[in-house]
Amino acid sequence: MGALTVTAKGQITLRRDLLRHLGVQPGEKVVIDKLPDGRVEMKAAPPAGDISDVFNLLKRKGAPSLSIDEIGEIAAQGWAGRR
Repeated sequence: MGALTVTAKGQITLRRDLLRHLGVQPGEKVVIDKLPDGRVEMKAAPPAGDISDVFNLLKRKGAPSLSIDEIGEIAAQGWAGRR
């Protein structure tokens, strides 16, 4: 591991291999935790979003919505009903 240079603005630039190791893409955030011994820990920030972001994820354009009863019937058929 090499050293990073701190700019006059107090900033550092992480090398591409470090960003890849963290799994961070441009525009994403990282979380920094200060540890008691003067070290810091850096990790990729968890994705932001609400559970409501997944609503309608499986909805197909032009396809009818299913009722709870219809969904229950399909689930009861299990994998065998998909053949």
